[in-house]
Amino acid sequence: MDLRLNALTNSAVNGLNPATSQRTQRTAMPGDAFADSFKTALQNVSASQAKASELQTQVQLGNPNVSLEETMLAMQKAQIGFQATLHVRNRMVQAYSDIMNMSV
Repeated sequence: MDLRLNALTNSAVNGLNPATSQRTQRTAMPGDAFADSFKTALQNVSASQAKASELQTQVQLGNPNVSLEETMLAMQKAQIGFQATLHVRNRMVQAYSDIMNMSV
């Protein structure tokens, strides 16, 4: 499971969308790459939690094809991913609060 966020490219920073050569109604914004990366990371965390939950159910049902070790490993990966996501969220909320409390 890869939870790394991709770095912004120069074209993303400049607000250009390299995937489309024609002008669209909505121009890509600099934060779009970050938003897409964050959305993908959240989807990966959600998928790992769903996998861990499914493996846990299979172990409880006594499925001989699912090992307890595999289940525990999947649960730990899901927990670490969730904790990392929670820390990122907390940092983003703190940054937003700091910006909103700045005097102009």
